[in-house]
Amino acid sequence: MINFSIVCKSNHWPVRFKRINMIIKKILKFRSDLKFNKTFDYHCNIILTNNKLIKSINLKFRQNNKATDVLTFVSDVNINKKKKQKICDIFLSAETIKKDANNNKIDFYSHLSHLFIHSFLHINGYAHDKISDFKIMQKIEIKVLNKIGISNPYLY
Repeated sequence: MINFSIVCKSNHWPVRFKRINMIIKKILKFRSDLKFNKTFDYHCNIILTNNKLIKSINLKFRQNNKATDVLTFVSDVNINKKKKQKICDIFLSAETIKKDANNNKIDFYSHLSHLFIHSFLHINGYAHDKISDFKIMQKIEIKVLNKIGISNPYLY
């Protein structure tokens, strides 16, 4: 089971709520491609924020004093013996996403969709510390983006 909630911590996001909800639901139809594990219950908090807040979170938890587009945090929890749980927090900054989308001449929502897919892969254990790991993530991202009608973002 995958549950998600959307929390808004910035005035950049409220007009986008409905579309974001639809995007997440569309992406989660491809949960097997995203390597969601049936033995886990997932609880994902999508926190829509701004550069100021995401920069402070990035500094506190990653020792990186700059704004970024997305930060993903995951905790495995064993509340009962039948099913493990993953508690996930995904922080997104509208300002950085908009800037990056504009710089790459792509649609804001296409870029946001890519970031959700990227975060869902992190939730499921994927990383990109090595180039080989990055290539694996990239291949899955392109596959899922294609399934939801978005072209390969790595061609830009």
